[in-house]
Amino acid sequence: IYNHPIYKERMQIISENEKTRIFCPHNLQHALDVARIGYIMISEGGYDIEKELFYSASLLHDAGRYSNKPHNESGAELARKILPECGFTPEETELISNAILGHRTDTQSDIFSKILYDADKRSRICFECSAQKECYWENEKRNHTISI
Repeated sequence: IYNHPIYKERMQIISENEKTRIFCPHNLQHALDVARIGYIMISEGGYDIEKELFYSASLLHDAGRYSNKPHNESGAELARKILPECGFTPEETELISNAILGHRTDTQSDIFSKILYDADKRSRICFECSAQKECYWENEKRNHTISI
């Protein structure tokens, strides 16, 4: 995924758009933080979710930012293009795409999507952010602690 030309292009667009962003970035570091936190949650919870699938969803979950539609929708569309070209099955592609589509709300019914949502929120250190007062995130979505 990381070497796919569409992914590279999307990450470059995000980087250019976030050069002066004061809020949390949507870069590779964030994607890997989400992947690692989520995989710890998967391991500790004993869930049967393959590491490669969760890392793939994490890498792609914000790739749709700065498009002409909500980033979860455009991200799911990108995943449906990129994943088959990276050797993912139709079932894996759909699982990952659906998790990306649902990663902005905590109303998902499947555990894969719930963990992606939760790991995305836990990856942010809102309690240390210098832009707390300007942040548009609802207080209940913000990460106020270090979770163990």
